[in-house]
Amino acid sequence: MEFKSFPVIDMEKLNGDERGATMELINDACENWGFFELVNHGIAHEFMDKVEMLTKEHYRKCMEQRFKEMVKSKGLEAVQSEIDDLDWESTFFVRHLPVSNISEIPDLDEDYRKIMKEFAAQLEKLAEQLLDLLCENLGLEKGYLKKAFYGSKGPTFGTKVSNYPPCPKPELIKGLRAHTDAGGIILLFQDDKVSGLQLLKDGQWIDVPPMRHSIVINLGDQLEVITNGRYKSIMHRVIAQPDGNRMSIASFYNPGSDAVIYPAPALLEKEAANNEKNKLYPKFVFEDYMKLYAGLKFQAKEPRFEAMKAVEPTTLNLGPIATV
Repeated sequence: MEFKSFPVIDMEKLNGDERGATMELINDACENWGFFELVNHGIAHEFMDKVEMLTKEHYRKCMEQRFKEMVKSKGLEAVQSEIDDLDWESTFFVRHLPVSNISEIPDLDEDYRKIMKEFAAQLEKLAEQLLDLLCENLGLEKGYLKKAFYGSKGPTFGTKVSNYPPCPKPELIKGLRAHTDAGGIILLFQDDKVSGLQLLKDGQWIDVPPMRHSIVINLGDQLEVITNGRYKSIMHRVIAQPDGNRMSIASFYNPGSDAVIYPAPALLEKEAANNEKNKLYPKFVFEDYMKLYAGLKFQAKEPRFEAMKAVEPTTLNLGPIATV
């Protein structure tokens, strides 16, 4: 099902009289949805069309056959019962920050490599712009979230390029099992013809509507921790479809591996001043959280946060956040 009120943010409206109302929409989306869709985000439509064309071409040329062979070798066309430990997706990963590995990814032709590099640079800029809009809504100083993510080598930024091919048994195999994202802020360029992405809201699975040239944003676990639960990461999944190949390019702007993550003191002070008795989220090193997440990705996030309270952070530096 699809909620008509799925939050769609027109970023052009941030430049005029409607800025206040648009900032409110963003805040409401962060507090009540954990997801929103951006239009007029500044990335040229023709450029996005080229990214999509080259991504789909690359899948057909380099990955489709491999995926079919994997399906065959596992006997997945003929499964009779639900499979809960496998995702019906064909993916590859590119790291952009702190050090890019795009030149080492096999099978990428020069055109595609170049355009993915440029796309990542534009998304990185957009991620940082969004983090500052969140700071403004939260009453944090400009740049706070970027600094919180910084670590000693800057943030981690990478892209997961996925294709979800047609599935003969979509009722038995998920495209991608339900999970929350571990990191910071996620920017997704998804297929506008083949749907499949759903989020869990008020106990119901809701479609994230495919919109041409939009960028879907969702919040990861780290923003939930830094905002002490005011903003939340949300369970989402991808439903496999019987026909159509769904493209998904998800870029993850995450803390650096040694960044120390903890609730923003300014927000805790505000809560105390308002006599809000909120539970306190843990303080930890991002890399420690990722080690835990690796084995528990498809489970509820709350036990992960609890487990981090018991972890003695190895490299905790309790001083102010480093800005260089």
